[in-house]
Amino acid sequence: MLISLIFTVKDEAASLPRLLDSIAAQTRAPDEIVVVDGGSRDATPDILRDAARRLPLRIISEPGANISQGRNAAIRAARGDIICATDAGVRLDANWVAELVRPFEEKANADERGKLQSESISHPRESASTRVPNISADVVAGFFLADPHSVFETALAATTLPTLAEIQPEKFLPSSRSIAFRKSAWADVGGYPEWLDYCEDLIFDFKLRALHRIAFAPRARVHFRPRENLRAFCRQYYQYARGDGKANLWRARHLIRYTTYLVVLPLTLGLIVVSPLFGLGILTVGFAAMFFAPFNRLIPMARGLTLVEKIRAGAWMPVIRVAGDIAKMCGYPVGVLWRARHRGVDRRIALN
Repeated sequence: MLISLIFTVKDEAASLPRLLDSIAAQTRAPDEIVVVDGGSRDATPDILRDAARRLPLRIISEPGANISQGRNAAIRAARGDIICATDAGVRLDANWVAELVRPFEEKANADERGKLQSESISHPRESASTRVPNISADVVAGFFLADPHSVFETALAATTLPTLAEIQPEKFLPSSRSIAFRKSAWADVGGYPEWLDYCEDLIFDFKLRALHRIAFAPRARVHFRPRENLRAFCRQYYQYARGDGKANLWRARHLIRYTTYLVVLPLTLGLIVVSPLFGLGILTVGFAAMFFAPFNRLIPMARGLTLVEKIRAGAWMPVIRVAGDIAKMCGYPVGVLWRARHRGVDRRIALN
């Protein structure tokens, strides 16, 4: 079974070395690494060429390619039956490849045992304890953890990222920073949607899930650094929401957000004027509902912080939540307008 590791880069000179070092440290090394450069102007190409001396790395130059186009180009060029995908800017656990490909290897081993059993004539009646298990996986979802470097980044991670304990494996949609799939499964769904610049991995996931079983590998972990400041975070969430609008995703979620901020919140503030106790009670319940899970995540994440830093992190969380919601409210209609102007684009994906 040939394993290909693919990712795309563009101006990643600052973060690329730690990814390449973590690839070199894998306990189960990929058979090849295919990287697509979307037109870097910094030292990224030099770093890749240097890494190719110690890793089985091929570099494909695709100036102007978006991330979907880059991933598809890398996968087309890959020789492996199994594709492991990640992103620049992350650090892989040493067992990442091994954990991602384990379900495929178990499937191959089960198939081989089943073949041997079917050919055996010495034990025609097998017991339930000796039957080969029904193992089937064409897609494996890894997990991802925040690697914050500041108080703000810690608060951002706690506010926006679920912990492993919150994940429902049967519903989990993998991020393309930590996923493996058969190349045939990628071909079945037509690859990543090249008409999308954001949310492309969600559309890819939905199409994969419609045709293939997705196994969850929680120990296949990557570590990534959250956005460094509020401006970068808001830009990220604006782009995510614009992608939702383009792809017709999460309409009900966005409607709830608009209703909360434009209807419920003004009515509650008005109620405080009329009945302060009742209005403040509703506001308190709403605040608790929004921030119970984030503050619960912050407790273990903030163990290494001083008391003042913990207070700062807690103070950042409402700011991050509200700013992110506003950024989404601004980005979503831009995406919807784009979709209305591009009616020929794949409109089959619609989540309510």
